[in-house]
Amino acid sequence: MKIIGVVTALKSEASCLVDKRRFPLYQVVDIGDRTSLCLSSIGGSAARGAALKLCGQNINALVSFGVAAALDDKLIPGDLVLPEAVMMDGEILPVDMEWRDRLHGIMSKHVTVTNGILTSCEAPLTTRAQKLALGEATGACAADMESAAVAKVAADAGISFLAIRAIVDPLEFSPPEALMGAVYPDGSVDAIQLIKLVLNRSVSVVTLIHLALGMHVARSALTEVVQKTGLTFASDYMLYRDAELSESRSVDTSD
Repeated sequence: MKIIGVVTALKSEASCLVDKRRFPLYQVVDIGDRTSLCLSSIGGSAARGAALKLCGQNINALVSFGVAAALDDKLIPGDLVLPEAVMMDGEILPVDMEWRDRLHGIMSKHVTVTNGILTSCEAPLTTRAQKLALGEATGACAADMESAAVAKVAADAGISFLAIRAIVDPLEFSPPEALMGAVYPDGSVDAIQLIKLVLNRSVSVVTLIHLALGMHVARSALTEVVQKTGLTFASDYMLYRDAELSESRSVDTSD
């Protein structure tokens, strides 16, 4: 039975797991009977710190939960990426495949699920050319800034790891570099700075609408995972299924 630690970088990702108005950075919060959350803020170093904090809470599994950028033109916002491995600086980091396949079997009935490699990136990918280059160099289908750091902590600790990522921006559309100056580390937005960017035409309203729609469908996919599998992400699904089958057989026998 897994005691799970979940790392999310953004408040908008964390809110798919539990309905809380405030998520303090770098504090471990219990969100279920066997699940704890640590909001890390953006970036691999922050995610590693959050994963290490969770490891100090007697967990035996780590999950990287959130959004990712597509490196494959077949992927669209809202597609769920359940990678079979995570890559960082050429190193392949393992995923608990039994757990991953179990979650895939459940979620493929409800959303589009993609296999393959998830790779790390050190900064947000803001152009199609950057995405294409990273995809060609790694063979990965998607990228994020945190999963590999969490996977590395799990590998070093000898515990299970799972990445659950929903595509937020497709290959042909990326958040402009200028927008990063209006985003806080936890993903929330500096409204005043954002207005300035729109007024000086560094960022267009159309771009903001595209980004908002992408985040909306990505969050919907992540929320669907929680609704269909709970806060253990199907790690105990087989136990519950076997118990239900046993109970059903007992009822049939007594009848």
